[in-house]
Amino acid sequence: MSIPTKNYAFVRNKLLNKEEIAFLDVREEDPHAQEHPLFAANVPLSRIEIDAYSKLPRKNVPIVTLDDGEGDAELAAQRLMSLGYSDVSTFEGGVQGWKRSGGELFRDVNVPSKSFGELVESKRHTPSLSAQEVKKLLDDQEDVVVVDVRRFDEYHTMSIPSGISVPGAELVLRVPELAPNPKTKIIVNCAGRTRSIIGTQSLINAGIPNEVNALRNGTIGWTLAGQELDKGQSRKFKEVSQNTANEAAERARNVADRAHVKRTTLTVIEKWKSQSERTTYFFDTRTPEEYEAGHLPGFRSAPGGQLVQETEMVAPVRGARIVLADASSSVRANMPASWLAQMGWDVYVVDDLQASDLSETGIWKASLPILPQVQLVDATTFSDWLKTDSNMIAVDFSTHANYVKGHIPGSWYALRSQLADAIKQLPQVDRYVLTSTPTQLSLFLAQEFQSLCKSEVLVLEGGNVAWTSAGLDLEKGPSHLASPPLDRYKRPYEGTGVDPAAMQAYLDWEFGLVDQLGKDGTHHFWVL
Repeated sequence: MSIPTKNYAFVRNKLLNKEEIAFLDVREEDPHAQEHPLFAANVPLSRIEIDAYSKLPRKNVPIVTLDDGEGDAELAAQRLMSLGYSDVSTFEGGVQGWKRSGGELFRDVNVPSKSFGELVESKRHTPSLSAQEVKKLLDDQEDVVVVDVRRFDEYHTMSIPSGISVPGAELVLRVPELAPNPKTKIIVNCAGRTRSIIGTQSLINAGIPNEVNALRNGTIGWTLAGQELDKGQSRKFKEVSQNTANEAAERARNVADRAHVKRTTLTVIEKWKSQSERTTYFFDTRTPEEYEAGHLPGFRSAPGGQLVQETEMVAPVRGARIVLADASSSVRANMPASWLAQMGWDVYVVDDLQASDLSETGIWKASLPILPQVQLVDATTFSDWLKTDSNMIAVDFSTHANYVKGHIPGSWYALRSQLADAIKQLPQVDRYVLTSTPTQLSLFLAQEFQSLCKSEVLVLEGGNVAWTSAGLDLEKGPSHLASPPLDRYKRPYEGTGVDPAAMQAYLDWEFGLVDQLGKDGTHHFWVL
């Protein structure tokens, strides 16, 4: 099958004209993070069948796949066409072709959001305090509240002493009751810079009367200053009164209006869901717990602070329409919407929601293609086999991080995108049992695996979830790696024990993003 190609001028013109384009870097996350165009969203080849229908809801959207000469772009294009996508091309010359054409290449992940955050600080001179200044305020027992705007799991891993977990979209709603005295100083922190800049500026834009400062360079800055972080904290925001919620709603709506956020209704949304000429993403920006208790049909859980930080991970079609819903006061929709609008998105907030509209419950489930029919084995049977037959192994296609946390004893880790090489590294046995989280990943790659070996290939029914649900043992650690762990780029700000030189290099990189934005010129960012 001959796959058409698209060049630099085609992609750039789409971006400049705000026309829809899914420019997809289909390599694993680590090579993607080394260098890529600004709006090349990372949708790895390994997960195309798992991610395509939710991330690319319109089958005729222009899709251009990108790699760095590995051949992944062609394979991804073929798989997308087999899934029913009609306008699929590969990018001419790959990543280096983009560079040769004069295109700017960016490092790291979530770069559109991070570069936007730096632009905000450069334009608004967002106030900040150094780690040493904040520590002195805390040591002197000044009237200060520290709010951590990251996901709770990040906060729980390491946090500023006395810090309270208040994910970014919650700030304007929660801070008035965390700091009811307008003389109380508010310190906003994340791991590095972006989320604390956006969080601080959110409170300022909303007119919170307190003095608000970002913790300059976040937990990285705190660590580089030689100061100790807390571990395992669980302080969280509390529910607020109706009066506080009403005032926050008014503040957030005012910010959204100033940012030219548009409004919509459930009636209009129903039409958009079936629209064939426009891509629309539907996100619920409340906490995951609220989402699971009840949400609008067809809406995906995307807590607002992380949505602003990681937009391209859930909305890779640049130029698409984004609809946000917050079923209570709309603070958690209006504040993220105000930022997405400034980032060049066509963004709407759903008005006039009633509790009765939230008719779906439970976690969000991705739309999937028809699952292949493969030979399955249940967890108990496979466990019994392993006790009596040494001539079989499990091969785990989960993320490396999940594999290290716990896997079937004796199993091997492999990446689907590296499958041919991985099979050469595996022990030669008579039977391979494939497993993964999510389960469906193994189903989609079983036939591919079978084509590369002569052994019997089965899939563990229910995958790793079924194994643990059956009460069977797991082993931990990075043993038996048939593939390099390319699926996860190690952020210089996550976890503990990070090299200080890597932290400083990361900060230096962030400082240079505004200059890179200027060279790229395709972003349409503006600052309120």
